[in-house]
Amino acid sequence: MKLILTGDWHIRETKPVCRLDDYWQTQWEKIDWIADLAKNHNCPVLHSGDLFHHWKPSPYLLSMCIEHLPRYFFTVYGNHDLPQHSLNLAEKSGVYVLAASSRITVLEGTHFGEEPTQASFKGILVWHVMTYKNELPFPGCEELSARAILKKYPQYKLILTGDNHVTFVQELKNRILINPGSIFRWTASQIDHKPCVFLYDTEKHTYEQIFLPIAGPDVISREHIDIIEKRNNRIDAFVSGLTTDMDMDISFTKNLERFYAKNKIDKNIRQIIQRFIEV
Repeated sequence: MKLILTGDWHIRETKPVCRLDDYWQTQWEKIDWIADLAKNHNCPVLHSGDLFHHWKPSPYLLSMCIEHLPRYFFTVYGNHDLPQHSLNLAEKSGVYVLAASSRITVLEGTHFGEEPTQASFKGILVWHVMTYKNELPFPGCEELSARAILKKYPQYKLILTGDNHVTFVQELKNRILINPGSIFRWTASQIDHKPCVFLYDTEKHTYEQIFLPIAGPDVISREHIDIIEKRNNRIDAFVSGLTTDMDMDISFTKNLERFYAKNKIDKNIRQIIQRFIEV
C-alpha cells in the first residue's frame, strides 16, 4: 500500500502579501495536482494538520475544498484549524464541517496540543507538533527535536509531523520521521523553498520525495519587508532604549508561545487571549 504524506496547507481566501501571482488559482492548481497524484497511485493522503489558515473558513472556501480535496483524505487538527487553539472548540471549525459531511476523515489522538495516545493511521503516527532536525525553528524553542521524538516513541516505524513549514526527514534505526513542510510559499523568506509531498510504501517502508511544480522566484516579492525595514530603522533609537523579552524576528503568536512556556498561565486565560487576537 502507498500513501501520500503532506501537511500545512493553510488553505485561504486572502492573498499572502508577498505573492505577485493569482494565488487563488495557484492554490487550487497545487491541490488538484496532489489529488491527481493520489488518484494515479490509488492511495489515500495523510495530512499532518493546519488544513486551513484560519479555523473559520467561509462557505465558499468550504465548497471549494469539497470540490478539490483528494478523495481519501485523512488529517488531524492543527493550531490554525482550532478556535483559540483549543481542541474543545473543534466542533466550530471548518475541518469539523468537512469531517461531519464525510468529505474528509479526522484521525484521533494526535491533534495540536496532545500527546500521542494511539497510532493515527494503520500504525503510523500523524501528529501536529513543532519539531526540527538541525537548527531551532525559532529562538528559545523548547520543543523536542525529530531525533528526540523518534527516541521517545519507539513504537512507531513512521511518524508524520506538521507545524514546521521546513521540509526534512530524520531517520533512526530504520525508523523515519517525515516533516513535509508547507506546500505553498507565503513569505519572502520561503523564496528558495521547494514544496513537496512524500510517497510512502508501507510494505517496503521506503519513501520518495516528489516536488510540486512551482512558478519560480518571480512570483515572490519582498517589497513589504523593505517597507517594514525602513520603518524599523526610523524607530531604532526608541526600540534600543526599551527593555523587552520579545524577539522582533519572530511573529507575535510565536512570542506568545514563548511567554506561555516561561510562565504558568491559566488555560482559560490563554483561550481568552487567543479569542481576542483572532478578531
